[in-house]
Amino acid sequence: MTSKEAYIVIDIGTGNVRVAVATVTGDILGIDRENIVYHKDNNYPEALYFDPQQLWEQVSGLTKKALAQAGDVHILALTATSQREGIVLLDKNGKSQIGLPNIDHRGREWENMIGDKSYVYRLTGRYPTSLFSAMKIAGIRERRKDIWNDFSTFLSISDWIEYMLSGVVHYEHSQASETLLYDVEKKRWSADLCDVFDIDVLILPPLIHSGTILGTITNEQAVNLGIPADARIIVGGSDTQLAIMSTCPETNDVVIVSGTTTPIIKLTSQYVIDEKERTWTGRHTDADSFMFEANAGVTGLNYQRLKEIFYPNEDYAVIEQELSEVNSFQCIASLGSLLADEKAPLTKGGFIFDAPVSHQLTRASFVWATLWDIACSICENYKTLNNVSAHEQDYIWACGGGVQSHTLRQFIAALLNKKVMIRNSYRQSSVVGGVLICNKALEKKQPPAVTLEVVEPAERAHYKLLYSEWKKTRSSFKEILS
Repeated sequence: MTSKEAYIVIDIGTGNVRVAVATVTGDILGIDRENIVYHKDNNYPEALYFDPQQLWEQVSGLTKKALAQAGDVHILALTATSQREGIVLLDKNGKSQIGLPNIDHRGREWENMIGDKSYVYRLTGRYPTSLFSAMKIAGIRERRKDIWNDFSTFLSISDWIEYMLSGVVHYEHSQASETLLYDVEKKRWSADLCDVFDIDVLILPPLIHSGTILGTITNEQAVNLGIPADARIIVGGSDTQLAIMSTCPETNDVVIVSGTTTPIIKLTSQYVIDEKERTWTGRHTDADSFMFEANAGVTGLNYQRLKEIFYPNEDYAVIEQELSEVNSFQCIASLGSLLADEKAPLTKGGFIFDAPVSHQLTRASFVWATLWDIACSICENYKTLNNVSAHEQDYIWACGGGVQSHTLRQFIAALLNKKVMIRNSYRQSSVVGGVLICNKALEKKQPPAVTLEVVEPAERAHYKLLYSEWKKTRSSFKEILS
């Protein structure tokens, strides 16, 4: 029996690390995951970090488990994708020092070092905050001399994974967009931006395009993982970009990526700047495209947490069945999503329902309200994108675990008055994006893009009324908590 040709795709998200073994046609043969272990850094008010060695041990262990599930395969290549804004610092000997995830805000105390934030926005396509890599590095420099004194360079988490596999230091362009040290329009590191953050431009790694073959796996890691020594290491990219790739969109299409957060992305051929500085523009994984973005923030995580509370032992099919039985409005939620037009996020939220508590209020009512909050937040952010750069197509693409809810897809279609389309790969979109990148690098035939479902917009009068109720609820929370 001939071994199946396959790839290993390593995906480091905000909440978990997963490793998949997939065929060149995108069929997933094995996949396993674990939660990432974060630690609080008490040197700062809002700092989290991870131990790179511990994460690498998780990656190694999960790779072996996924390979065991996959059966008889021949691994042609490995690639990686990861959360945006997360980085790993390396010392002067190339050893990993500390991992700083996207949810680390150790640089917040030094945000005032940025004198002209509008200038930084024009070059980087994002309003500068402690979310981004340059501010994390500034935080290390100012308060962690034990690390800084031996610091040499830094990598995005996906580039670090590929470095561990290949020994090649590099930085991929879509990930570089998240550093505040990269001129997005000119597609290069910026000495001017380095000056803003007092960072030596010489610490920046060479920029490499997604889909580049770095070389072959090191002998040490080939033995460690039990794979052929001629397996290639392919440059991946950020998880949002790879997820978008799996939908095979065209220029000017809009894609909603429903994961822990929910970016709403328009693919463009030009660098787009919002004069009100509400949106992001970054590089896509190809050589020429940009991603114009608004982000609804922590949304999918809310849905997951509510499932754990109300449906701890049931699958999503049970939730969808009960949601279909919610035939009247019972409660409405505001759970801290982000709106591009708001200057500050809501840090507290909740549910509002009639008192005394109605006998019609069920667990499905709370999940319904959570999904409605997500859909309304997507709608508000879509409006911002559309106002800056008009979206004329009568459809949008959606991918990511969050849109496995048919109810959510219906809500989005009704609110945006657009068809919502999903591919058959939507659940494991970033993994499938990794497969497409490996195929491109190795000049393999790409699998056909298969549309799994198209949700048509429903009658809108009822939804407009509920949308108004949601806006009033969100305003009420803002007033109460301000």
